[in-house]
Amino acid sequence: MAPELIDKSRGWFRDWLLAAAVLTSPTLALAAEEGVSAEAVVPQAPTHMSEKLRATISKIVILPISGDATESITGTYGKETPGLAGGVAKGSGVGSIPVEVGHVPVNIPIPLLRELGMIVGGITGSAQRQVQELRDRLTEDLSDAVEQPLTNAALATDVFWGLKNVDSVDPKLFAVTTPIPEGTEAILYISIDELTLNVQKKEAIITTSATARLERLSDRSTLYRREVKYEDRDTLSHWLEDDSALWHQYRVFARHYIGREISAELYERIAQPAVLAPVATDTVKSVKKNAWQGRTESLTPTLAWQFELPDAASSAAAGADILWDIEIYDSSRPVYSAKQVPGPQHTVTVPLEACKTYRWTVRPSYHRSGDRKNGWWMRAASPQSGNNGNVGRAVSEAHAYIQDFASLEVKCRR
Repeated sequence: MAPELIDKSRGWFRDWLLAAAVLTSPTLALAAEEGVSAEAVVPQAPTHMSEKLRATISKIVILPISGDATESITGTYGKETPGLAGGVAKGSGVGSIPVEVGHVPVNIPIPLLRELGMIVGGITGSAQRQVQELRDRLTEDLSDAVEQPLTNAALATDVFWGLKNVDSVDPKLFAVTTPIPEGTEAILYISIDELTLNVQKKEAIITTSATARLERLSDRSTLYRREVKYEDRDTLSHWLEDDSALWHQYRVFARHYIGREISAELYERIAQPAVLAPVATDTVKSVKKNAWQGRTESLTPTLAWQFELPDAASSAAAGADILWDIEIYDSSRPVYSAKQVPGPQHTVTVPLEACKTYRWTVRPSYHRSGDRKNGWWMRAASPQSGNNGNVGRAVSEAHAYIQDFASLEVKCRR
């Protein structure tokens, strides 16, 4: 259903989705009104921050802090080995990370990074050489690459830039030692809490957990707290191929997913139910009549999608201009994006490569009077299933974040 079919004569989202009935958490709103710590009342299921709370908290300072990291040894391999002491010593040698905050160079101590190194290093030394090799490589990577993505400062930077795109929010990214400026309404603490390597026989599962906690500055009450996890798995041999290429890609996708999820759940996203699926075009043909698997001979194909809103959601969305964001990924990274596309199709403007298979997706963005809220990215797995691209099935086939996006095979040219 094209955007023009959305009736613009009706009211705007009824205060974003029928007075926020779909996406709000009454317990969070109550905590915000009464100054009660939301930690005691936040429901177990992840939820968006309420629209009422979003409207009252706009000036935010983002702080990267050390989280509640714990050593985690799970799976069929869970015993100490001779490599334990050496791994801990190796992992604990990581120092601080130099960053620039507000044009002032500072060093943000990352004790958590030391703990992450200990988590991985401390469980090396398996009798199975592959297990030891994988864990040694992860430890080496965490210890040597202080610019690598899995740090609190890097994740906080991603969240900062995500919130910079929200017109109603004025975020600032500070070091933990920087004085909080006057007028700040809340502090958003960002921390990576745990990195877990779970070995199940020949399979290794790597999970990264992070937490975002929004604290009101005036009374130090917790307004919102969200834990985000990113997990992928594959055989040990696949994780180790090409100098652990999949691990290096995993950490990039983990940061990509977690940073986006935190900022989206805080201020960007609305829980708008919709039917969103790819459709064939003149340049993209369905493979075996499966619209989620496309094939093209063009390096600049036209992508198209079906969009339908149920009656209740359509009524709530009345008055919104719906534009589209589009992203295309190769096997290891995003390679193309387009924003504010006006209709349910888009012709790629930068040529793709022949003989490659890509993954692509779109999401609706709802606009009114300069305000914007985003829907879910299109994926075959329903967001209501609880998997928004954070749990992978086989990283060598597709990373968790992109595994359920539509595929696009660009045929080889003769």
